[in-house]
Amino acid sequence: MSGAQSNVSHLPGTPGQGGWRHDVVAGFLVFLLALPLCLGIAMASGFPPVAGILTAVVGGLLSTWLGSARLTIKGPAAGLIAIAVGAVTELGGGDGALGYRRTLATLVAAALLQVLFALLRAGRLGDLFPSSVVHGMLAAIGITICARQAHVLLGVTPSPRGVLGLLAEVPRSVAGLNPEIALIGVSSLGLLFGHAALARRGGWAKRVPAPLVVLAVAVPLAWVFDLEHAHTFTFSHTVFSVGPEQLVNLPGNLLGAMTFPDFAGAWSLVGLKYVVMFALVGSVESLLTVKAVDLLAPQQPRSDLDRDLLATGVGNVVAGLIGGLPMISEVVRSSANLAYGARSRLSNFFHGLFLLLFVAFAPGLIHRIPLAALAGMLIFTGVRLASPGELVKAWRIGAEQVLLFCFTVGVTLATDLLVGVASGIALKVGLHLLHGVSVRELWRADIQEHSGPDGVVLRVRGAAVFTNFLGLKRRLERHTGAGHVEVDLTEVRLVDHTVMQRLHELTQEWSREGRRLRVLGLERHRSVSSHPLSARRKPAGGDLGLTP
Repeated sequence: MSGAQSNVSHLPGTPGQGGWRHDVVAGFLVFLLALPLCLGIAMASGFPPVAGILTAVVGGLLSTWLGSARLTIKGPAAGLIAIAVGAVTELGGGDGALGYRRTLATLVAAALLQVLFALLRAGRLGDLFPSSVVHGMLAAIGITICARQAHVLLGVTPSPRGVLGLLAEVPRSVAGLNPEIALIGVSSLGLLFGHAALARRGGWAKRVPAPLVVLAVAVPLAWVFDLEHAHTFTFSHTVFSVGPEQLVNLPGNLLGAMTFPDFAGAWSLVGLKYVVMFALVGSVESLLTVKAVDLLAPQQPRSDLDRDLLATGVGNVVAGLIGGLPMISEVVRSSANLAYGARSRLSNFFHGLFLLLFVAFAPGLIHRIPLAALAGMLIFTGVRLASPGELVKAWRIGAEQVLLFCFTVGVTLATDLLVGVASGIALKVGLHLLHGVSVRELWRADIQEHSGPDGVVLRVRGAAVFTNFLGLKRRLERHTGAGHVEVDLTEVRLVDHTVMQRLHELTQEWSREGRRLRVLGLERHRSVSSHPLSARRKPAGGDLGLTP
């Protein structure tokens, strides 16, 4: 975020006089960041490049006004690439165009399911997924992105289809790389990591979008190598081919770019599987992003998760009907929006408007962007999703969290996201049962409530685990008007990592609102998994078991 100023009303994310000017600037800078990412995500998903732009435009011009998360940017996200490309492949049966249209149909159905989730006030389900399983899912998505895009970056077409096969094929692609394409791709990737290192030190790099730096180098290189015209060249006694197929290809006009869904194959078992995956994974990712942005912008009112889920669902209905990618609240662009000084939802609107105008009036400029540069951007995003830092965090929390993380990653890579996440959750439930939690305690927390002159005390018995946390949260929501609430975990048999993390988040949120939430009784517990935070008995860390 940008530096603090003397007047709180002029902090990023805080409405103030002349705030719309800041939103125009933030929207323009986010547009520069979003343009290449939308194109790259679309192509990596098996969609036409313009599909990513269509979704971002819908997110900016429509969903902006429906949601409550004022500073989040809605658009396509790398986290859904694995699902989208799988849907295009399976539903098309080898016909990419047919798979694309049928995938649009599953997206529309998933969007209607998201609207239903919102109407049933299911936004709180974002708290239900175990933290290590969510991080494992994101890491698997990052590995999948890197496995697919590494070959594009090197200018090589791989033979295997599965993620593990693509990973095994990387050494062969490195040995047979196309020198000109690889130079563009590797340079782009190097610039992104270099920019990230410089941005951590502040200065100009923090204010200039990294993709803009990449395009400033990649586009001239594509011109030098004459990628607009098909030709061959010889390097180290080997003949290589390059041409327009290594550049982004957009239709001549935006109306001609719109594609309508084919509902014929959407209701098969395969189609329904992807409906569920788009709805669940997209909703969870979007809700997690909204919560993260709320923490980054404490001056803003808290977002209504159900209303934001409704905005995402409505936006996805429109995007799916006109040929766009699935939409979520996207974390990279949202955090950049804050850093560029956004004050209100207008920044998202202007970001969508700039994208619409650029694609409508300057499609020729987009055609000059090399695919290898987009692959570099996606690999950079994938590395961040699959960050080894998450494994280190899991290791510090405890062996069980490492097991959950690695198991979710492995199953997801070997099968798909839905099976991977479900397997991770099943393993987490199994571990709780091994620790002595009964089946009844898994789904219902025993909570006794006491009111006194100093506030409200919620005494929890049995188990406080991710599967029954929503009951505890509902009790806490009943006392939003109380100035002081205590959660007593003295008599709980087991407190899991997810519950401790959620309680920690709630204590911070209540503190910002001038209320107090205290967690008591953790000093009576021993750590089942070793973690510095659990050792200090703070409400964020590994699982804790009751000391006999």
